[in-house]
Amino acid sequence: MDYAGYKTMRFERADRVLTVTIDNGPMNAVDHDLHEELSRVFADIQKDTDCDLVVLTGQGRAFCAGGDMDWFQDMIDNPAMFRDLGVDAKRIVFDLLELEKPIICRLNGAAAGLGASMALLCDVIIADEKAVIGDPHVKVGLVAGDGGAVIWPQLIGFARAKELLLTGDMVPAPKAEAMGLINYAVPTDQLDAKVKEIAQKILGNPRFAVRWTKTAANIPLKQIAHSVMDAAIAYETITNSTKDRQEAVTAFVEKRVPKYSGD
Repeated sequence: MDYAGYKTMRFERADRVLTVTIDNGPMNAVDHDLHEELSRVFADIQKDTDCDLVVLTGQGRAFCAGGDMDWFQDMIDNPAMFRDLGVDAKRIVFDLLELEKPIICRLNGAAAGLGASMALLCDVIIADEKAVIGDPHVKVGLVAGDGGAVIWPQLIGFARAKELLLTGDMVPAPKAEAMGLINYAVPTDQLDAKVKEIAQKILGNPRFAVRWTKTAANIPLKQIAHSVMDAAIAYETITNSTKDRQEAVTAFVEKRVPKYSGD
């Protein structure tokens, strides 16, 4: 598989491990290009005959810190752009769940919004203890439509998940580990060693036993995603056109407290 056409991600191979690094500016924010490439990368990895395990991580100090504000404003100004994202948004979630090869999230820094959904949809999540994770869609005036409503309740239960989705609070990695949201929170200098340890344990087992165990375990998650995603994305699309959505983005850019009207 040739990944040369990707602009927002880097790909490195070591034996049968493919490391995919999100590389899209200082915080790896999601913009049009990254969103589009995420909508096809996991299907491409499924077809890659040269890898048996994937490590997903971010460049620099963030894993993927949510949406790019300029892109957000463009979609407020042109709502048709947001409507067009629906198919790709579903494809990111379903391609991650359909990927037979095990995928480890190397959570090197902040993961927010879609970044958090991608991290939590991986099979094993290993975080730098300084990292934070959260789904602050509500803080930018949106419904958590791109996977958060699917995966958070399955990992930590509805009470905790709804608290975090409705507040938009970010969770420090050690607390995320303690509540069962992620697998491990480790010191920075131990992150790569822990990722390698888990990868080698998985790779030490027969390839198709691993792949199809994952496939079987993901069946209920796919059923939940099929039940939730269309409505979640529809609600998110509606909120993109509200006055409070514009106020949330404007206040964030201006670094002030938002003044919501309730519309």
